[in-house]
Amino acid sequence: MPPSKLMLAAALALVAVAGLSVGAATPLRVLGFDDMSCRAWAASRDDAEQRALYVAWIRGVLTGHNYANQSQQVTTISSGTVDQWVTRYCAEKPLSQFSDAAFRLSDQFSGRNSAITK
Repeated sequence: MPPSKLMLAAALALVAVAGLSVGAATPLRVLGFDDMSCRAWAASRDDAEQRALYVAWIRGVLTGHNYANQSQQVTTISSGTVDQWVTRYCAEKPLSQFSDAAFRLSDQFSGRNSAITK
């Protein structure tokens, strides 16, 4: 996969997290892919390039989380762990968005074990 596509995915993820306002009345605007459904995640299983873009986007979300919450950072996490975690989340909640899985991943791996609140 060309590095430019990975950079684009990471940049999109950082923009999504930079605009994050958890706990506020304003709905969260997730800036990502046209289809962020768990169905799209599952369909990417056999498309290595698309799955790599999704994983890069999620890793960018985790980086954005670390920037915004430096006292509760996600520690080093492999792309394989991200893939497995989101796959399991989407199997359990097939009508969800894989962006939700990314946010719950940050909750789990930051040691917080609950959603960010103000």
